[in-house]
Amino acid sequence: MTDTMLPETAQPEPVRLPPLGPAGWARWAWRQLTSMRVALLLLMLLAVAAVPGSVFPQRRIDPTKVDGYLAEHTTSGPWLDRLGAFDVYSSPWFSAIYLLLFVSLVGCVVPRAKQHWKSARSAPPRTPRRLERLPAHASATVDGSPEEMLEKARTALRRRRFRLAEHDGGTSLAAEKGYTAETGNLAFHLALLGLLVSIAAGTLVGYSGQVTVVEGQPFSNVAVMYNTLSAGSRVDTGDLPPFTLTLDSLKVDFDDGSGGGQLGAPRMFTGAVTVADAGGPPSTRTLRVNQPVDVGGTRLFLVGNGYAPVLTVRDGEGNVAFSGAVPFLPRDAQYTSLGVVKVPDAQPRQIALRGLFLPTSVVDPVKGPISIFPGLTDPRLFLTAYVSAPGVDGLGLDSGVPQSVYEFDDKDLTQLTDDSGEPLRILLAPGTTFDLPDGAGSVTFDGIKRYAALDIRYDPAKGWVLGFAVLALAGLTASLFVRRRRLWARVSTDGEGRTVVEVAGLSRGDDTALEPLVREVLAEIVPGPQQHDPKHQHDPQHQDDEE
Repeated sequence: MTDTMLPETAQPEPVRLPPLGPAGWARWAWRQLTSMRVALLLLMLLAVAAVPGSVFPQRRIDPTKVDGYLAEHTTSGPWLDRLGAFDVYSSPWFSAIYLLLFVSLVGCVVPRAKQHWKSARSAPPRTPRRLERLPAHASATVDGSPEEMLEKARTALRRRRFRLAEHDGGTSLAAEKGYTAETGNLAFHLALLGLLVSIAAGTLVGYSGQVTVVEGQPFSNVAVMYNTLSAGSRVDTGDLPPFTLTLDSLKVDFDDGSGGGQLGAPRMFTGAVTVADAGGPPSTRTLRVNQPVDVGGTRLFLVGNGYAPVLTVRDGEGNVAFSGAVPFLPRDAQYTSLGVVKVPDAQPRQIALRGLFLPTSVVDPVKGPISIFPGLTDPRLFLTAYVSAPGVDGLGLDSGVPQSVYEFDDKDLTQLTDDSGEPLRILLAPGTTFDLPDGAGSVTFDGIKRYAALDIRYDPAKGWVLGFAVLALAGLTASLFVRRRRLWARVSTDGEGRTVVEVAGLSRGDDTALEPLVREVLAEIVPGPQQHDPKHQHDPQHQDDEE
């Protein structure tokens, strides 16, 4: 042992990496976020995050169903509402995933696009020395000159649209094709970016709203006519595209079970509407489920329907305080429907009615009044009545606090009772009238109309969304079905005046068509009987650097 050598008992000092620091951690986080692995993870996470949007009703599509869900699930409903389960696509957590995916895709695609552009413009790589070690290889010995064989190889490869480059002093050709696969991959990711941008732009310059339209009643496209309206920050809700709509009729057919189908199953929903846009004559259109009506770029979707009992309410002074159709919300497949009637103009006491409408009514000994069929076979209306103190706003409509049209707060109201002191139960058939006790007034059940729940959308970016979706599909198809291949052809002499022609190929991934392609190219260079070398298996430990 020399003096410069360490003693045997000495221990090497541990290797200590320098601290990353804030800049180093930032670079590490950026590289992780912009990796393809994280981009795919975020894409999958976005798909998972969208699942609650199809499980729970959404306010922007059908707020009445959200109100019904909250009324039926008094414990879990408010918690789900706080978590954004009813506004999934505008919730903070969904928006965070959306933005992270956008940043990740930008960080992935931009560097790859630069590298792809550089690779597409560069010449095919040099010819390996040992072609026989490539996955696909074939050779033949012929009497022609090397120049003649090389020219035939050039013709055969060009006919198959390979990019060519000469190497080894003009004795070999390198050919390459299949960049369309990488181009399609990039197009797919760019299309995803375009989709994200287009959808975001649509939320800025578009709007969507929900409205309930009763048969025979007109609707004008102004903000105050909507039940709910969600508009982008670039939309002036006071200047919406003008048009009017009238629901002339709504036909709903249910299976009566006579043909062996499921009793009560819906068979047809068809609405006849009269629409007129600004400056245009009225026209009659047909509205069906999944077949919206387009009015000047605004699309009207039929998303629901129900019954609207027509009621006339007279107050204690005998005056008509309310008259019209009241939409009731269906709660089950048999269209058991709930609704309320608020009569703030009744004198001297305000009147409020809470009702249950049954299209085909029966009284179950256990469940009470229920509907056994969604069609209008034997309709009945069950009501309970409330009144305010004389001259008092018991309904709270003058408080300025927004209220749902499908419920009311009865804390400042008094429920009417019968002679036995029990809550008053009112049963009405179409065409009947019930006089409220204590001279509070009367209620008349005049008839029944249908209503349609419409989702009205204006999205000028939908054409871009469709275009980017088609581009994404085309890019994905190209990336899956186009093969990236490299072929090499070399000519040499065997020392006896004959020419040896070799053709070999390499493909990215498994490619069962590579070996037949190599032999096909060789057969075109050297037609007729050939002396082929046996197939050699690919040995990665001895393969030259083809790339």
